[in-house]
Amino acid sequence: MNTAVQPRPAVRHHRARRRRLIALAVAIVLLVISNIVANRVIPQWAYVPWNLSVAMLLLYISTRGGAGPVAIGLSIRHWHRPVGVGLLLVGGTALVFALVMIIPATSGAFLDSRIGGASLPMMLYAVFVQIPLGTVVLEEIAFRGVLPALMGAAPAIRWRWGPVLGASVLFGLWHILPSMGIGQANAAVGGTIGTNPWITTTAAVVSMIAAGVLMCVMARLGKGIKTTMLLHWATNSLGFFAAWLLLQ
Repeated sequence: MNTAVQPRPAVRHHRARRRRLIALAVAIVLLVISNIVANRVIPQWAYVPWNLSVAMLLLYISTRGGAGPVAIGLSIRHWHRPVGVGLLLVGGTALVFALVMIIPATSGAFLDSRIGGASLPMMLYAVFVQIPLGTVVLEEIAFRGVLPALMGAAPAIRWRWGPVLGASVLFGLWHILPSMGIGQANAAVGGTIGTNPWITTTAAVVSMIAAGVLMCVMARLGKGIKTTMLLHWATNSLGFFAAWLLLQ
């Protein structure tokens, strides 16, 4: 006869909540370190393996905190709807970018001096390797999956404004280092809001917070973060490709 005393539901809930909050704190610290390392320390060739390693570590931390792949919207079995919705969004993004490129008044939005010197192999590597594996996988797992799930609910599974806004604010802050100097590099940004680094960086952070909320909406629409992975790849990679074409 088993005489072991089972903890009361309230005690189990408290332990689970504490475990989840510890995992959340560890995930945030890991992302802060990763952001600094990726933008200021490692060479470009190490960007993809570093970010993939961080993404895998985040999944492990999330699981230990009680939010596995299913809880963050990354279920392997459920792919028809998220992939289908994602592919529709990719097509829509490609159409919009094509229209922006062929209209002289708007084509300047793609002019970015950081891309102009890229060779064809560099462009292909960025579009098909660096962006999807080095940027998209980590950011979508982190900001549309792991962080909101550890905050209370991932948008792909259950919508709650607190986790959505919390993860989106962190997504905006994530872009502080990458956005430094964007006013000088991007003609459209420099012509619109100037080149003052404080103003351009603040504008980038605010716009990325808004983009984070929108991506959470798309994750909810597609019932999974595979949707936002495809959309994120389309906006970044097709934008890079458009800029490369215009600058050749």
